[in-house]
Amino acid sequence: MNCLLLLAGGVAPLVGAHGQESAHPAPSPIINQSGGRTRIIFDYAEPTPVAASPTPTPAATPTASTSLSTPEPWPLGTPVPAATPESTPAATPTPAAISTPEPAATPEPVATPTPTPIAATTPVYLNTPTPKPLTDITPTPASPVAEATSIQAEATPAPSPVEAAPAPAVAEATPAPSAAPVVSETTPTPAPSAAPAVAEATPAPTPEETPLEQRPAEVFPNPAAKPQAIATSPTPSVAPAPATLDAAFPAPTAPPQPVAAIDPQPVAEPAPTPQPVHTAAAPQAESVPDVAAAAESANLALPGAQDKRPASDNVTINLINKLVQRGLLTKEDAKDMIAQAEAEAEAARAQAQADMFAIAQVAAAQAVSDQGAVAQAQAGPAPSDSDVRVTYIPEPVKTQIKEDIKMELVNESRASGKPLLGPNVASFLPAWVNRVHPFFDLRLRYEGIFYPEGNDVTGAFPNFNSINTGQPFNTAGDQFSPQYNADQNRNRFRIRVRGGAEMDLTDNFTTGFRIATGETNSPVTTNQTIGLANNGQGGQFSKYAIWLDRAYLKYELSAKDEDRSLSVIGGRFDNPFFNTSLIWDDDLGFDGAAMVARYQVFDGFTPWLVGGAFPVYNTDLNFSSNQPQKFASYDKFLFGGQLGFDWSPAKDWKVKFGAAYYYFYNIEGKLSDPYTPQNINDAGNTDNSRPSFAQKGNTYMALRDIVPDASNDYGTINQWQYYGLATKFQDFTVTARIDYNGWEPVQVSLIGEYIQNLAFNSSAINEIAVNNRGAVDTTELDTIGDFEGSPYGWNIELRVGTPALAKAWDWYISGGYRYIGSDSVVDGFNDSDFGLGGTNMQGYTVGAAVALNPNVWLAVRWYGAENIAGPTYKVDVFQFDLNAKF
Repeated sequence: MNCLLLLAGGVAPLVGAHGQESAHPAPSPIINQSGGRTRIIFDYAEPTPVAASPTPTPAATPTASTSLSTPEPWPLGTPVPAATPESTPAATPTPAAISTPEPAATPEPVATPTPTPIAATTPVYLNTPTPKPLTDITPTPASPVAEATSIQAEATPAPSPVEAAPAPAVAEATPAPSAAPVVSETTPTPAPSAAPAVAEATPAPTPEETPLEQRPAEVFPNPAAKPQAIATSPTPSVAPAPATLDAAFPAPTAPPQPVAAIDPQPVAEPAPTPQPVHTAAAPQAESVPDVAAAAESANLALPGAQDKRPASDNVTINLINKLVQRGLLTKEDAKDMIAQAEAEAEAARAQAQADMFAIAQVAAAQAVSDQGAVAQAQAGPAPSDSDVRVTYIPEPVKTQIKEDIKMELVNESRASGKPLLGPNVASFLPAWVNRVHPFFDLRLRYEGIFYPEGNDVTGAFPNFNSINTGQPFNTAGDQFSPQYNADQNRNRFRIRVRGGAEMDLTDNFTTGFRIATGETNSPVTTNQTIGLANNGQGGQFSKYAIWLDRAYLKYELSAKDEDRSLSVIGGRFDNPFFNTSLIWDDDLGFDGAAMVARYQVFDGFTPWLVGGAFPVYNTDLNFSSNQPQKFASYDKFLFGGQLGFDWSPAKDWKVKFGAAYYYFYNIEGKLSDPYTPQNINDAGNTDNSRPSFAQKGNTYMALRDIVPDASNDYGTINQWQYYGLATKFQDFTVTARIDYNGWEPVQVSLIGEYIQNLAFNSSAINEIAVNNRGAVDTTELDTIGDFEGSPYGWNIELRVGTPALAKAWDWYISGGYRYIGSDSVVDGFNDSDFGLGGTNMQGYTVGAAVALNPNVWLAVRWYGAENIAGPTYKVDVFQFDLNAKF
């Protein structure tokens, strides 16, 4: 009999231990959808697990709890504290809940020993293959349902509203200190029998608040155990077991039947789900389980726990046979025990199958709502042990992460030399990069200058710009003034580099700048002659200067299309007017402020208006610098306005027309007050009326009214002189362009411009002019010829080819003729190539260009020009250009 008691006490704890480990769900850690549990996954909202409330097990009913619970996840390695039970009266056993074996004659009385605390120093390892049973001398009836049941599916709702793990059994309202069956190797006294009490759920205390002796035993890992898949998960919470089997089962009236622990195995055919026995408790609210926690629990309880290996059916049967062979057990009793063990195993398999099916249903339902997260996780790399799940990231951190990723992609692309991520690469760059538009161009030029025979080489072409920008010229001296070359051919190699950027400042504001080369600060060219010497920069591989060529700020208002817009610009910017190089050179920059307005009246007809004010010259603050009494300012301005329209009279025709009026204030020279300069540096009060830059062709006058006296030998010496423009300039211009696109991609364009200086007065100029005069009339007493200057200018050009050199082998050819009267325009601002710049020239131009690719093209031009007034002067210019842009 003692052996039977020993067998019942040894086998029953095996069943109870396994049942508690399977029946109560462990707290599920956050699971990566891709299968990893430690990958960083950026969720923008913290997950809110909802736990289903388990059914509290009645004290007298040893039915395994099968409710699905999803408690809060615990970090890896953090002990999970046991719930604090409250003492409740023991409930009356429910007859339907107990499978009663055949009664025996008389049950033996059971002594209730004093409970002995489980030794806190005895660790129980999470990966222990087979837990040691608690021995009990009290026979215990077999449970009708296997204690090793798994998690109950949500399809079996629990009637209790209490959200907690099954209440542990206590003796005299004292909570059991261990959450799993343990064996004290130092205290062999068995745990006393006590009626299990139902405890209300209480929040789990934090690990810091739970004393070490009250923490679950499984939080102490087994250092000798081989790491398994379960070892990397947060420690599962195991429901506390009754101290003894007597505490969970009432004393039977029949001889005790030992129960063997059966490891539940899944079966091929699903069996009906056994319904748990419920007490008359309040109905339990249905809750939605957390799929992550459920999946983890299933992983721990079934396939994941590979190192938990309870005895199989064969081991139990072999043990029973041994007992029969030794006479410790009758064959009838053995037969009943085997049949009961098989029934319990079948019930456990059916319950496990139902639980797994329910878990799969919950996981499938949750997966449907989380398709995006699942797809993202599956597309990611394989998880590693260093991965960490992050459930919330502050907004500034997310923004910084995005910016870092963008810059990393750009750096990788630059390092590999491969193009960026396609046409939408701008979306991967910082916002300010998309608002900056850099540009660059380079031109290499060969220029040949050829002078035909017959030019006047007697000193008839003074260089007034050289005089006015240097020391005044002594007209009473015995030297020639600076002269233009009229007979010696030249070859020049020139380079032009320009670069800058335009930046969008948002809210309709734009700014930009450009820097460029230039051998001087000439406003009409940025060419740098390579190897230039004789007071020019360069030569002997010297470096070249870079000039600020553009710097502006623009404000622009526009509707949905550019034909209805208004813009205002200030600083140094491109020419805002519609014109040809007859009046303004292509490289000329305008200093000041301008306004451009466009308004489409109807489809195909858009009038526009341009206006601006531009300082041309500002008097030096200290002028004259070598005299105590300063002179009045002589500032110069340009005021311009232009009215025009864009018109499409037919499908393939476009017309652009503009009429402009340019008023130059104080641009002309002014005779000074009479005075006698004592030295070369004695300034006249109108010296600032001379142009600070000029090319050639305009008519000039002497600025200083020098009084003859004894100091200058009555006008025969010390006649230091500067020169200014002999006429005012008020230019009226008409510019037009007609484009025909009926032969696409070839376009035919006709361009024309007409100019007249409305302020020109030939008689007044004749009184003061020092150049642009004809031959001396020998029949009269005059020593100089009559003035032959002209206020008119016109230009016509035909251009055939592609509108722009946008791709390889795009081309155009052009040819035209121009006439520029001596005083039709200010010679310091018009074309610098035709006739080597300036006015008082007429002649023809031809040119052609072809693109080698969208950014590189070749161009050639020929200019043939000759003087209109004054001595004979002819010059031919040939240019060959290689251009590149970015």
